[in-house]
Amino acid sequence: MPAVINVVAAELVGELKLRVRFDDGTEQTIEFKPFLTASLHPDIRAWSSPERFSRFRVEHGELLWGDYELCFPVMDLYRNRIDHNPALEAAA
Repeated sequence: MPAVINVVAAELVGELKLRVRFDDGTEQTIEFKPFLTASLHPDIRAWSSPERFSRFRVEHGELLWGDYELCFPVMDLYRNRIDHNPALEAAA
């Protein structure tokens, strides 16, 4: 695995699901619904609206929504491990 992995493309393949392609050729289909709907933070849960969620973009090797309002570590996307940790969210 390369030292740095970048997102090169993403496409909507379901209501809150994206197929994400990385610069090493790996692809992951990632279901964001469990993460977004389990969040206690209203600013994060707001992205569970299908219309709002669909406004993602790939920029500088990252998958982003808004002005970095919602983003995930690239390695979490690469491993398809979008975990929700309420303890970390409460500390924010």
